[in-house]
Amino acid sequence: MSGKIRVLLVDDHALFRGGIRLLLQRHHDFEVVGEAGDGLEGAKRAKQLSPDVVLLDLNMPGISGREALALILGDAPESHVLMLTVSEESDDLLLTLRKGACGYLLKNIAAESLTDAVRMASRGEAVISPLMMGKLLDSIGQEPRGICEATHAAGETDRLSPRERETLLCLARGQSNKEIARTLDLAENTVKIHVQNILKKLGLNSRVQAAVYAVEHRLGPDSGGD
Repeated sequence: MSGKIRVLLVDDHALFRGGIRLLLQRHHDFEVVGEAGDGLEGAKRAKQLSPDVVLLDLNMPGISGREALALILGDAPESHVLMLTVSEESDDLLLTLRKGACGYLLKNIAAESLTDAVRMASRGEAVISPLMMGKLLDSIGQEPRGICEATHAAGETDRLSPRERETLLCLARGQSNKEIARTLDLAENTVKIHVQNILKKLGLNSRVQAAVYAVEHRLGPDSGGD
């Protein structure tokens, strides 16, 4: 229905899918439009349904969630894919973010946090569990080369306005548009414009890639900058 966040569930455990479906159905702003028990079926369903958000497991029989992620984004590029997994491996986190996932959550997440995360994902906001955000920062510090697919010249951030640079720092902290607006004392619509400009100027495709770019280029909260 109009105005509802349309969600596709892709997980090989039917009981888990059922629990997530019941959780989402308790909220008037969600509509579970489909389910799939493996990655290939999930990709087919995503192509058919073009959901707003896909909740995608990582380890499934047949093709993995990593492979399914690429298929889903290829066939349903407007969908936002949110990984929901038990894997705490930083390699899994980095790989799925590289491939275009808008976030990475662990299955031990609280119910209210999950529904909030799905709402954020539907708006294209980065959603990463606190534990995995810490591992992201640690892993990037150890990476011998950049994790964003495009290569960026060292001076590219000079093209950002002061406000855009401040917004980029907030993205590196995993803040939502509302949180950034509060931090920088800006209107939320102004923050959205800044984020769009950042993505365009840096040649990035998502808020997650912008956050990763900021940390990779030592622009994050631990970089020692202002």
